[in-house]
Amino acid sequence: MTQTDLVFDPQLIRRFDINGPRYTSYPTADRFVEAFDAQALKEWLAKRAIGGVSKPLSLYFHIPFCNTICYYCACNKIITKDHGRSAKYLHYLDKEIGLQAQYLGGSRKVTQLHLGGGTPTFLSHDEMRQLMDSVRSRFTLVPNGEYSIEVDPRKVGYDTVKLLAELGFNRMSVGVQDFNEAVQIAVNRVQTIEETRLVMESARATGFKSISMDLIYGLPKQNAISFNRTLEHVLELSPDRISLYSYAHLPGLFKPQRRISSPDLPSADTKLQILQLAIRRLTEAGYVYIGMDHFAKPDDELTVAQRQGRLHRNFQGYSTQAECDLLAFGVSSIGKIGPVYSQNVKTLDEYYDALDRDELPVLRGIELTPDDLLRRSIIQALMCHFELSIESIEIAHLINFREYFAEELDDLREMEQAGLVRIEDKWIAVQPAGRMLVRGIAMVFDRYIRADRERARYSKVI
Repeated sequence: MTQTDLVFDPQLIRRFDINGPRYTSYPTADRFVEAFDAQALKEWLAKRAIGGVSKPLSLYFHIPFCNTICYYCACNKIITKDHGRSAKYLHYLDKEIGLQAQYLGGSRKVTQLHLGGGTPTFLSHDEMRQLMDSVRSRFTLVPNGEYSIEVDPRKVGYDTVKLLAELGFNRMSVGVQDFNEAVQIAVNRVQTIEETRLVMESARATGFKSISMDLIYGLPKQNAISFNRTLEHVLELSPDRISLYSYAHLPGLFKPQRRISSPDLPSADTKLQILQLAIRRLTEAGYVYIGMDHFAKPDDELTVAQRQGRLHRNFQGYSTQAECDLLAFGVSSIGKIGPVYSQNVKTLDEYYDALDRDELPVLRGIELTPDDLLRRSIIQALMCHFELSIESIEIAHLINFREYFAEELDDLREMEQAGLVRIEDKWIAVQPAGRMLVRGIAMVFDRYIRADRERARYSKVI
């Protein structure tokens, strides 16, 4: 993909910018049902080995603790400075790892592992060693796998980064959001460029293969001039990947956001100016637009995977690991085994209670129907590759595409006339002007949204 493959058209964005999911799964987590319980997950864990073939594993661990609260945050987190709480949590995490491993059929080979939060680096050095020992005692982490961790540079120095490398981590996601001090004060996350540089240089010095940086546009006090300075610092630090997220102000859903003053938020037009500026600066600097809100250097694994048609999307965002079963551990975490998704309970009390009863702490999940699997493959293709082979879908799912999706194709006509997509006999292709709006295009194939048209629950596409 070249830089010319992305067209930023403010008028089209305003016209087609609707509320929509991010499609880290299909069906999305709000469609999971509580009828899918611990027993259902147990059975599916055991079924992995049926037929003698089991996919490699991806492991996700949710570490919910943070020292301080960032007002914009919509994650499931617990604000505390008490490390007694993380010590107790790790005890129960070990128990959950043991339970899932006990029921697991098939290979124990792990090719991908991710620690998210919260703030995973809230854990002490000994706690981090304890967690990875717990993992390695049940699973085999293959050499050269993707082992990543989210890092808060305000609390991490060289020694911690060195320990992470020794424990096998080779990819890092660094939270930044914005380097402007007024913005940082407004969201209660003051972080210097020097702190960020130290962590990134430490990662490079200790052998990390990829460093990703998170930015957010639409935060209070932001404007195009101030964000341009942030982008200058970002380009100087030169991360391998950049995630540029749109801030969704939903104080009714997320209590910390109530501490953000609404008059301080940039207008919709200012947000678009910031986004347009960021896209121009990043692509001019050589970053490739991967999709959604992700950019990567031309030689990054994500960019190469997209060029080769191997890019995938899961709960950690874009990934090169397409064929993994995802085991998830900790509160609120979401896993995927074959045709099922499951999500854990969301509070510590419920989590501890289930594990005290030797039960998997499952809150809800879903077993995908043939229609779900069909639509998931279409949404994946659009989100990851910006194109869809109609013939491939027909062969894989034994359908007549144009008959099955007659209504959807009718709904795509307006987007086709606007230049967002091109519909041919054998292909549906997202055009350069439609790439920023690919979520909206994918939504046309979402049977659940088509059924209820209830879009208010999602953040805006842009």
